Amino acid sequence: MKNKMREFSAKDYHFMQRAITLAKQGYFTTSPNPRVGCVLVKNGEIVGEGFHQKAGEGHAEVNALAMAGKNAQGATAYVTLEPCSHYGLTPPCAKGLILAGIKHVIAAMVDPNPKVAGNGLKMLAQAGISSQHGLLREAAEALNVGFIKQMTTGLPYVRCKLAASLDGKTAMKNGESKWITSPQARQDVQRLRAQSCAIISGADSILTDDAKMTVRWSELGVLKNSYQKENVRQPIRVIIDTKNRLTPNLALFNEHSPIILIRRTIENIHQWPHFVKQVSLPIVNTSANEQHIDLHALLQYLAKLNLNDVLIESGAQLAGAFIERDLVDELVLYQAPKLMGADSKSLVNMANIESLSQAKELNIIDLRMIGEDIRIIAKFLA
Repeated sequence: MKNKMREFSAKDYHFMQRAITLAKQGYFTTSPNPRVGCVLVKNGEIVGEGFHQKAGEGHAEVNALAMAGKNAQGATAYVTLEPCSHYGLTPPCAKGLILAGIKHVIAAMVDPNPKVAGNGLKMLAQAGISSQHGLLREAAEALNVGFIKQMTTGLPYVRCKLAASLDGKTAMKNGESKWITSPQARQDVQRLRAQSCAIISGADSILTDDAKMTVRWSELGVLKNSYQKENVRQPIRVIIDTKNRLTPNLALFNEHSPIILIRRTIENIHQWPHFVKQVSLPIVNTSANEQHIDLHALLQYLAKLNLNDVLIESGAQLAGAFIERDLVDELVLYQAPKLMGADSKSLVNMANIESLSQAKELNIIDLRMIGEDIRIIAKFLA
C-alpha cells in the first residue's frame, strides 16, 4: 500500500476531480453508505465512470466497470474512497477491480470503516496491482463527514441550523417568527435537511409552528431523472417530547415517513401511525437540578441506526443544550437584515455559560449571501 509510487500529475487531479463530481450525484440517496465516485482511464481517455447511488445497489467501481466493459483491462481507476474489501450487501469492489484487470488504483482517501481500513489496498497489492492514496483527500473527506465521524467515534456528525436577525433574535416577544429570513435562505435549509439522515427537534418547536420538518423536494430542483425521483427519502424526524405532549392530529404526522418520539416513559394513550416509534432514553440531572434526556445517549442511539448526518432544528433551549454539551460539530446560521429589539427571543440559551472563558469558540469556514441574508457556516473548536 505505497503512497508515493510517483508524483501525481495534472491529469491525475483532473480525473479525481471528475470522480468527486460524480460522487456528489448520490448526495441525497446513498445514506447510510458513503458517497463515492469512480473514473476508469486508459491511454489518457475515460473508458468508464460511475457513482454509488443507493445502499444495496452497485458501488461506484461496479458501475464504472460495467460501463467500461473489456476496456477496463489495463486501465487506471480513480476512486474517491478506498475500494471495499469485504462482503456486505454487495461483493468487495477490490476483487472486482482485480478480476477486471485494472493495473493501477488511485484512491483519494483510505476507508475509515474498520472492516476496510487499508485492507482494500492490501488486497490490490497482493494481486500485483499498484495503488496510491491521498489525492484530493480533503475534498473527498468533505463528501462524507458524517460517515467518517460515525466510523471513528461512534457518533453522528451534528449540524445545528439557526436563523436570526442581525441583533441575534429569533422571534418577537409575542412569538411571531414567520418569516425572518428570505425565501432563498429557506430553500437552502431544504438542502440541509435533504442531506441529513435525521432531523432533531423539540416538542415546543413542533407545537408552536405545527411544523412538519420534512424536505420539500420540489423546491430543490435536484430530481432530474426518474431514478432520483424514486430514491430520494425523507430524513427521520426525531422529536424530543419528554412530557408526552404531542398528539397524532399534528401536521408532523401527515407525512408518512419515519418519526422517532424520544420520551421519558412510553405512553399508549394515543393510536400512533405505523411509522411512529416511541423510544425511552436515560435521564440526566442538570446543574439547575432539572431532569432532561441524555443528549449524548440520543446521538449514540442514532449512530447505531446508521444515521450519520444529523441536523438540529429547534428552539433556543434545545439548541443551547446540545451546544453547551459540546455535541455540535457545525453551526449553520442565517442572519436576516432586520433588527427585532430587546424584548425579542434570543438565538440560544446556555444557562451554564457565565464567563467569557466558557464561551464556545468557532472557526468560520464559509460566509456568503443567500438571497438577502448572510449564511455563516462555522465549526466548533475542540
